Amino acid sequence: MSVTYPQSALPDPDVQPAFYAGVPAKRALAWLVDVTLIAILCLLVLPFTVFTGIFFFPLMMLVVGFLYRWTTIANHSSTWGMRLMAIELRDIDGQRLTSGTALLHTTGYTISVVTAPLQLISIIAMMLTPKGQGLSDMVLGTTAINRPA
Repeated sequence: MSVTYPQSALPDPDVQPAFYAGVPAKRALAWLVDVTLIAILCLLVLPFTVFTGIFFFPLMMLVVGFLYRWTTIANHSSTWGMRLMAIELRDIDGQRLTSGTALLHTTGYTISVVTAPLQLISIIAMMLTPKGQGLSDMVLGTTAINRPA
């Protein structure tokens, strides 16, 4: 009995390597931009919590980060950091992510962030897999590519 996998419409990294060139490094830089933006958003929200948010700032970062990632990925298939780095997420059909897929991707990312070993495995996978996929990408069949011209 053989196992068959769904055919992917994503660019083949062996045939079209330009789509994946430098993407892991760009994802890392995009992540730094996004974390900075999320921290700024949290600092802007802080006065509305009468500064009690200081006591649960990591949780606030997690919640604001979740909402930021979900909405930006759902609307443009990339966060603002990804846009700055000229990369975007695509599904197994080569299409931009829908709101539902963006929600699942963000949920997977959030789970890996709060579970350090999963995040480490995801980072290593991005550096070693041909399409630069993290754990959430592998589960959903998504990947980050250089934005087509």
